[in-house]
Amino acid sequence: MQIGLLGLGRMGGNMARRLSRGGANVAVWNRNTVVSEQLAQEEQHIQACATVEALVAELPAPRIVWLMLPAGAATESVLQTLRGLLSPGDLVVDGANAYYKESQRHAAELEPLGFSFMDAGVSGGVWGLANGYALMLGGSDAAMSRLAPFVRILAPAPDAGWLHCGPVGSGHFVKMVHNGIEYGMMQSLAEGMALMKAKEDFALDLAGIAEMWRHGSVVRSWILDLTTDFLRQNQKLDSIDPFVADSGEGRWTVLESVEQGVPTPVMSLSLMMRFTSQGRNDYTNKLLAMMRKGFGGHGVKESGHD
Repeated sequence: MQIGLLGLGRMGGNMARRLSRGGANVAVWNRNTVVSEQLAQEEQHIQACATVEALVAELPAPRIVWLMLPAGAATESVLQTLRGLLSPGDLVVDGANAYYKESQRHAAELEPLGFSFMDAGVSGGVWGLANGYALMLGGSDAAMSRLAPFVRILAPAPDAGWLHCGPVGSGHFVKMVHNGIEYGMMQSLAEGMALMKAKEDFALDLAGIAEMWRHGSVVRSWILDLTTDFLRQNQKLDSIDPFVADSGEGRWTVLESVEQGVPTPVMSLSLMMRFTSQGRNDYTNKLLAMMRKGFGGHGVKESGHD
């Protein structure tokens, strides 16, 4: 069992480790070659490759190469390089958080060259090495059959935690919706905790409540588990900047809901709240304050000046 893995970031590196420990031989490439060399020294079945060309040469045909690169320019660049290196019959898997329509485009571009393509939505984060990765896969039945032995190693169990969702694009589509749901779950849990923290006369122990909810409650979840862990350490979070980034998949989910005319108010609003945390609502609030002053004569709180 041999596979090439390109990109050894927070998820790619641990995926290579899990594949190696599961018995696969893994040729790896990373833009920073020190990372791949250290990984090869750490794991028995990992071969570090200094270039993409060297990685392709390391694998016997028909090859399987799995990309764990940032979606966008980084993935596009390596795909372009692979077009001139791979042979008909080779399989390319894109595990980035990519837009599903881009995955469909990639498959259409690679098909005339004789390459197969699969899109893989990957969830599990930094815990995937120990717990396995949830894998949402799109592509042909033949491609899935070839990839399945590696997927069974990466997944939480050989027969659980992974799914061949459908044709090319379906894996990234399902992962996109997954992340939209994740936004909504995180937002509602955070709002509930904030509401309880604000009830100061009850002096509620948020960590204790979260721990209790983990057992038997209908809101128990991995997100709640993680929340409980950090609340045990610090409930005030005074040193944390109230800035919440968005990866892009939440945006795509909301755009898809508009295209299909399917209402997704919770996911949409949770995305808007992330924009608010990034300061993108500041000018709106300034306008609202001035409007209120204009029609009601209400005071306006002005920021300090040097």
